[in-house]
Order: sequence, then structure tokens, then C-alpha cells
Amino acid sequence: MAVTSRTQVGIVGAGPAGLLLSHLLSLHGIESVVIENRSRAYCEARQRAGLLEAGAVELLRSVGLGKRLDAEGMEHGGIYLQFEGERHHLDFRSLTGGRWVTIYAQTEIVKDVIAARLAAGAPIEFSASDVAVSQLTSDRPVLSYLDEAGTAHEVSCDVIAGCDGFHGICRPLVPGLSVYERIYPYAWLGILADAAPATDELIYSRHSDGFALYSMRSPEVSRLYLQVGPDEPLDQWPDERVWAELQKRFGIDGWSVGEGTITDKSVTAMRSFVAGPMRHGRLFLAGDAAHIVPPTGAKGLNLAFSDVVVLASALRAALLARSWELADAYSDTCLERVWRATHFSWWMTSMLHIAPGQDPFESQLQLAQLRYVTSSPAAALSLAENYSGYKPLRYEF
Repeated sequence: MAVTSRTQVGIVGAGPAGLLLSHLLSLHGIESVVIENRSRAYCEARQRAGLLEAGAVELLRSVGLGKRLDAEGMEHGGIYLQFEGERHHLDFRSLTGGRWVTIYAQTEIVKDVIAARLAAGAPIEFSASDVAVSQLTSDRPVLSYLDEAGTAHEVSCDVIAGCDGFHGICRPLVPGLSVYERIYPYAWLGILADAAPATDELIYSRHSDGFALYSMRSPEVSRLYLQVGPDEPLDQWPDERVWAELQKRFGIDGWSVGEGTITDKSVTAMRSFVAGPMRHGRLFLAGDAAHIVPPTGAKGLNLAFSDVVVLASALRAALLARSWELADAYSDTCLERVWRATHFSWWMTSMLHIAPGQDPFESQLQLAQLRYVTSSPAAALSLAENYSGYKPLRYEF
């Protein structure tokens, strides 16, 4: 016999989307349970995004999740674009009237929200198995799973939020799903290194041998990426080759990449993916469960937060005021922002990466676009506006 229970919102997935949704709902007295098939240690260790739009930072501060972010986050006022051996700065604050971005790793956000939810006594079930959702078109959908000890549970809910990522169980349950996808012919080899960053802001470098990104996680830790083939074996990239390639792709006179001990190394495939509608009956998709963007535009985590803000507001209206108007508009509201971010991420990716077999005509188009962005205030503003947050994220209490 399964252990039965009741909650208002069943949340599948303890990534940043699911955890933040649980937190936002709790501020309005709405109960939730979060079910995750990975361990807490895994959730708090996996390396993901690290850049927050200004609106996302203000959101976390406004809901009591900004203490460590304010102490450890690295606020940046722009980025560098590098091409043809020259580096150009785009000043977001002057271009947009004050917007900025902040470096604070997704792993740290997950740690912060897990700690806050557990301190509040919220139920988070890690290491669950056989997770399933059913009866989605009824007014009492069911979330079922086996806990770590193997005990079966059935949770009766008002709503289920599918925040379980690209490979999760929830998206395939939406009938009539429209899927739009682009698989890119390259990947990123990413490293974490115990090395002080040699730059004050991110560097996006287009090099004839491939793209490179210089980022960071703290004043002592660098996060760097190299464009590689989509099936690139890691064993072909010993540390010495990684550093040599980074020095080459970022090379300008009088400057070099700060080197150190590499503590993490991985290859990430790149795709654009959008699926809609993001709702079926009492099931709502959020974050990577509904959309993926290549990391060039730094939109993935920020899009997940945007979904959650829209969903939290819709569920407040539905569960507290018995008005489903916002819930009915949820998918369309989210997808407008998703497609804007998808275009921007595709545009940044296409402008900076070298495709296999790329001909001189395509290369000249890329360089022409980069020259335009770095010389035209209007073009620079467009990039800055999209990068720092199209329609800045706001959560109204």
C-alpha cells in the first residue's frame, strides 16, 4: 500500500526552477512538495550556468535569497567582444541606462534555496525513483514515487509543475506538442580552474580556430570554454593542450590567460529547443523541461526564473483567488520571452562560432556583424538590452 498525502502543488525536479517555485509559493502560504530523482549532493555539485540578469538578482534579493549572492556575487557592467586580435568593450550601464549582470554560479543558488526550504521545514524528497504523474486533466492530479527507502507514495495535488529538465518525465505527457529544434555542429569544452581571472569582465572571442569564452566563478576561480567538435573525446584534451589553445584564442599583445590547476573538465553539446504549449490540464512545464538555449547568450537560468515568476503569479491567482485567467495565459506569456531569448542566443552563437567547413563568405559576414556591433551605438544597445535582460524580470507581491 502506498503512503497517501495531499498538497497544493507537486513539483517534479529540484533544480533552480522547481526550488524557486516552491519558495515563491511558500511566501503566499501555498504548500508544495518537491520530488527529485538525484541526491542532494548531486544537485548541489553539478556545474551549470553562472550569469544572472539584473532582474534575476533583484528577484532573489526581494524574496530573501540574496545574502550570499550579495556577499559573493561578482557584478559586471558589460562584456568584451574580441575578434581579429582586438578586444572591444561594451558598457551595458551606459548603453541601457544602468543595467548590469552578476556572476553567481547556479550551484550556489541551488544550495541557497535548498537550505532556505529545508530550514522552513519544506518537504524535498531527494533520490526518489519511479516518479510519475497522472490524472492531469482532473482537478486532483497525482504525483507518485518511491522514496529512497523504497516506500511508495501518492500525493494528491491541485497542480503539478514539471521542472524536471530536458530529459524529464513531464514534457512527453503534453499531447499535441509542437517542437522546434536546432542542433549546432559544435560543442563547448568547459573547465574550472583554480586561477585568478585575468579579466574584469567576460570575454567572447571569435577566433579562426573556434570560439572561446573567458568567464569566472570567483576572484580565485576561472571558468573557461573552448569550441570543439560535438563528439570531442575529453581524453584528447590534456591540461597542457587546453591552456595552449586558450592562450592562442584569447591572444593579444601584452596579455595572457591566467593558468592554474584544472579541477573540472567537461564537453557540453549545444542546441536550441522550444516545446509548446507549456501547459496541459493541471500540468505546467517550466525551465529546461520546455526550452533549451545555447549558453552563448547566458539565457538558460534566467529563462527558468522568468517561467517560475509567471507560474507563481498564475498559481497564486488560481489557488487563492480561484481565477484561472493567468494560468490559461501562462504558456503564451512565457513563450514570448522564450522565443526572444532563443533568437538572441542563436544570433550570438552564429556570430561567434566557426562552423565545420565554413567558407570565407560566412566568415566575412561574421566579422562584418562584429564590427557593426562594436562601432554602432544602436547595434551595441540591442546586444546589451538582450544580454542584460529583455523586459526586466519583476515579481509583484
